[in-house]
Amino acid sequence: MGLFFNVPTAQPEPAKSAPGPAAPVVEVSTEKVLRDLRAQKPTLLDAKLNLQARIIDEFNLVQLDKLSREELLAEIRSYVATYARNEKLTLNQKELQAFTEEVVDEMKGYGPIEPLLKDPTVADILINTHKRCFVERFGKLEETTVHFKDEAHLLRIVQKIVSGVGRRLDESCPTVDARLPDGSRVNVAVRPIAVDGPLVSIRKFSKRPFSMDRLVEVNAIRPQMVDVLEAAVKGRISLIVSGGTGSGKTTMLNALSAFIPPDERIITIEDAAELQLQLPHICRMETRPANTEGNGEIRQRELVKNALRMRPTAF
Repeated sequence: MGLFFNVPTAQPEPAKSAPGPAAPVVEVSTEKVLRDLRAQKPTLLDAKLNLQARIIDEFNLVQLDKLSREELLAEIRSYVATYARNEKLTLNQKELQAFTEEVVDEMKGYGPIEPLLKDPTVADILINTHKRCFVERFGKLEETTVHFKDEAHLLRIVQKIVSGVGRRLDESCPTVDARLPDGSRVNVAVRPIAVDGPLVSIRKFSKRPFSMDRLVEVNAIRPQMVDVLEAAVKGRISLIVSGGTGSGKTTMLNALSAFIPPDERIITIEDAAELQLQLPHICRMETRPANTEGNGEIRQRELVKNALRMRPTAF
């Protein structure tokens, strides 16, 4: 017996508060400063990249790589202040701190998109060439002031992402799926298939998976449906969760996993590992594309065959 469950394409809305005046949106101060810097002082992007090049030339990079982000900030803060004075960059103390953080983001992180990756309200980051960047917040797309100096700047950040997972990206292999260290999923397309320049899509990794109680709380599902799904999972009825992009398929699967008995051994097989199943005994497997010579590809069907030898309760 099978039960087909289709996830609505509408994004769950946040829980409604009691009637009253709408609360103002409060931005993280550093993020606001960074936006102001990009919007009002576009020449700072050139200054940031020039400063990074000087740091690479003048500092011991081996030692810098051993430092944490906070230690690196403390190490180069005075150097950045001196550079700003010499270049006659009119920055107040808060702007200077934000500028220093941007320089460190270029060195240790992912450049202009680093603040977006840290913003808990951002679900998706969509980069349309080096000129435009959009984010999704609460189910709605909005354009940001984030941009890259040029296509080479964006490609350098992209190569940093894909090289971290041993993937290749060039004209002969113009698309790639990758994963950031925090689990966020990344898809990149470059020339020649991306006609106007690199296209980057980042689906951020949720640090706090939604539970069924939370989904009920935000009116994404009715309590009666939760009872049906719980009975289906505990009764070992096959389920298919389907829906459009961003409709909550992964969220629903994560929430459903809470109904699986904790003594069962679960094996997951994914193209890009992103599930956060709420179980103690879980084995995660991920497909792999071919290497530069066209060898080494591991497909889902091969992982399914291997999983059968791993004593799964379910997979």
